[in-house]
Amino acid sequence: HWGVPEQGTAAAPADRLAATPAGWGRVLDVPRYSQRLHAGAYPQWGGGGDSWCSPTCTSMVLAYWGAEPSPDRYAWVSPAGPRPVVVHAARHCFDHAYAGAGNWPFNTAYAALHGVDAFVTRLRSLAEAEAFVAAGIPLIVSAAFRAGEVPGLDYDTAGHLIVLVGFTAGGDPVLNDPYAPDDDAVRRTVRRDRFEAAWQAGSGGVAYVLHPPGVPLPPPPAQANW
Repeated sequence: HWGVPEQGTAAAPADRLAATPAGWGRVLDVPRYSQRLHAGAYPQWGGGGDSWCSPTCTSMVLAYWGAEPSPDRYAWVSPAGPRPVVVHAARHCFDHAYAGAGNWPFNTAYAALHGVDAFVTRLRSLAEAEAFVAAGIPLIVSAAFRAGEVPGLDYDTAGHLIVLVGFTAGGDPVLNDPYAPDDDAVRRTVRRDRFEAAWQAGSGGVAYVLHPPGVPLPPPPAQANW
């Protein structure tokens, strides 16, 4: 009789059953950066912008926290192109052994240079991710999928970084997906079940967590993973 109250026991109060999970209905104001604006530029760092999902996401979240590098740090980028701060991030996140800019610890190490606490962890579900959004902390998550598996993300990827910026009132994830033709197209809302499956199967729930020291993390679960 799982889920059915035994005779003589009280059912859960209706208001508890109807409680909205933390994070639902909240979307954080993370700037939108398209990696594809840099397509073909600086191919020596992982092939150029079409493969710069990770440093582009890291740059978005640093900008959200007001922790991006100052312009003098990326004045070396010439031609400046559409967003030189992303070029700067790609160069500094580039792993010569891996031959790409998507090394997870390299990206969090780059972020930590700018005064935020940064680490890589694995989250077990979007329910755990909701706690971060409720605390005002966006997450950079790694997913893999084929075109059509996650409606709205209509391309194939063996591994892609996306910023989880919030949830709709119904609990669907709201994303800043850098693999977009321009900045306006970066914001996307996707189906919860499909995206969670692509995230968990694609990377085991990998997330980069970036936050200023003064912004506390949410309380960890009993089996702590942050």
